[in-house]
Amino acid sequence: MKSVKLVGFAVLLMVTLGLLAACSSEESSGEEGNNAEQTQENTGSEGTSENTEEEAEISGPVAIDGSSTVLPIMEYLTYEFNQVTPSVETSLNSSGSGGGFKKSTVGEIDLSNASRPIKDEEKAIAEENGIELHELELAYDGLSVVVSQQNEFVDNLTVEQLREIFLADSGKTKWSDINSDWPEEEIVIYSPGHDSGTFDYFNEVILEDQPMREDENVTLSENDNTLVTGISNDPNAIGYFGYAYYAENKDTLKVLGIDNGDGAVKPNGETIQDGSYSPLSRPLFTYVNVEFLQQKPQVLDFTIYALENAGAAAEQVGYVALTDEKYQEQIDTINELAGK
Repeated sequence: MKSVKLVGFAVLLMVTLGLLAACSSEESSGEEGNNAEQTQENTGSEGTSENTEEEAEISGPVAIDGSSTVLPIMEYLTYEFNQVTPSVETSLNSSGSGGGFKKSTVGEIDLSNASRPIKDEEKAIAEENGIELHELELAYDGLSVVVSQQNEFVDNLTVEQLREIFLADSGKTKWSDINSDWPEEEIVIYSPGHDSGTFDYFNEVILEDQPMREDENVTLSENDNTLVTGISNDPNAIGYFGYAYYAENKDTLKVLGIDNGDGAVKPNGETIQDGSYSPLSRPLFTYVNVEFLQQKPQVLDFTIYALENAGAAAEQVGYVALTDEKYQEQIDTINELAGK
């Protein structure tokens, strides 16, 4: 009887141990399964993060055209931007302020550089095409009137004398017609072309919208470097363009002081910014397509970069920077327009 009880106890013990082992095995298996599922979830999460980073990388083209006066600033900005964001392809051309607006008002380019504000008729074309162009100031410029370093007789001009030199109906074609002490030599004129914002500005503030001379002694060009070369090589030549082009060519060009009634003033960083170089101080612009700001991340990224670095670019190429506050105000506005 005693042996039967012992055998029964032994059987019960074996069954109990077997059940415990089975439970342990299931729990272990469950933990391994949970760990495996967790590992799979982590792996999937990391893969999604990597894909998101790849998708977030900014790329694509940015097309810029317009003013040759603004060109040196944009050359600096596009070069520096491409160093930090090589996946964005920037194309930069210079067809004059008017040429740039012809393209931007029909949506052909992303940014349109200009050395004058957009005209009402250009705004109307943009509106007809459902395009909103937002104006941004990049820097200040002093439109510079220059002669060759070979010219030894003129250092300053009054606004009235400058007007007489360039007006078609003034009848004054020789330097001696302007000042009897100056040579009896034909005045040779180099001027930006009609698509240039610089031409428009000069026409407005100096010629007062009267026709400019356009005879055999006048050369018009949208390329400021062509004007620089022509003036440098001729002691009887005179012309005008953005201050940066004078600053780059001081060894061959002489900038003239302009007397607007308070004595002759020459353009420099101080006189341009405080407006005392009058009436030829002016802001420089770029106009960005608002729809492209919202639809093209690379356009937004470049526009913000341009405003953040326009001051440094202006000083680097010979223009005058705006205040930091002015740049920041424009950055804030761009972010609002882009819905950021």
